[in-house]
Amino acid sequence: MEGRSLPPLAAVRVFEAAARHGNFTRAAAELGMTQAAVSYQVRLLEERLGTSLFLRTHRRVTLTEAGARLAPVVSEALEAIRAAFEAVRGDADGALTVSSLHVFAANWLVPRLGAFRAAHPGVSVRLEVGNRLVDFAREEVDVGVRSGFGSWPGLEAHRLLDVRFAPFCGPALLERAGGRLEAPADLLRLPLLSPGDPWWATWFEAAGVPCPGLAERGAIRFDSQQMEGAAAIAGQGVAILTPELWAGEVAAGRLVQPFPAVADAGRSYWLVYPAARRGSRKIRAFRDWLLAEVRRDFPGGATPAGPVSHRR
Repeated sequence: MEGRSLPPLAAVRVFEAAARHGNFTRAAAELGMTQAAVSYQVRLLEERLGTSLFLRTHRRVTLTEAGARLAPVVSEALEAIRAAFEAVRGDADGALTVSSLHVFAANWLVPRLGAFRAAHPGVSVRLEVGNRLVDFAREEVDVGVRSGFGSWPGLEAHRLLDVRFAPFCGPALLERAGGRLEAPADLLRLPLLSPGDPWWATWFEAAGVPCPGLAERGAIRFDSQQMEGAAAIAGQGVAILTPELWAGEVAAGRLVQPFPAVADAGRSYWLVYPAARRGSRKIRAFRDWLLAEVRRDFPGGATPAGPVSHRR
């Protein structure tokens, strides 16, 4: 059985950290070791395998072909070990950290989190909001909501709803425009919020409305859909928004969708988490609850688009 014996786990753990950081010093800091100890453990592993795992330069190390093949497998295996111990100690009674895009969290997820807590009182929830992609290997995050195409190495991804968009404005702005707009081109007479957003050009193109110089128009510009929607509600202009995430504001009369046409961004919102942690009880509980909520609110994954449809 000697030929099938595993290399020392300590050396494997050091290799995974060094491969992830691309730097022995940072790996040493993470593991509470010296840089010399990291180098020693890596060398032991290389001697055990009979091949180099890193190319060493003056300032950093890079993986060899063998190291590059080994690194993702080792990372997933260590994550699986961690997840197994987490499950044994009853992680359902722990805290679940959720990372979510701002607009999805504020407009859809937050109003429903109380229902999750009621169904799973032993799981506390911590919500982190932002538009950056979290690194599950380096950050204390259990699950995330992302926008994209559903393919992230090492992550399980469940489609929630398609990213679609259409113009919205407050009723006061619409009233100042005469109470109604006859055609999509009429929107160009109104202040557009963040006109440089490519969603605007896509929507107008699909509607057959030429709009040269749209991005150069003087306007208020925002870096999130959440702020654009708030500005539209305040009557400051017309925002390009995802209808499913603003249905409550429309139902309450705070927003108006002047045209039923909805365009398609060609990507979706996804629930993601490390594949190696698919057995975690708190992750399974949140996944099953969230997907059931989505199926109830968005049968088929999204509201059907209107006559304007454009996929990039």
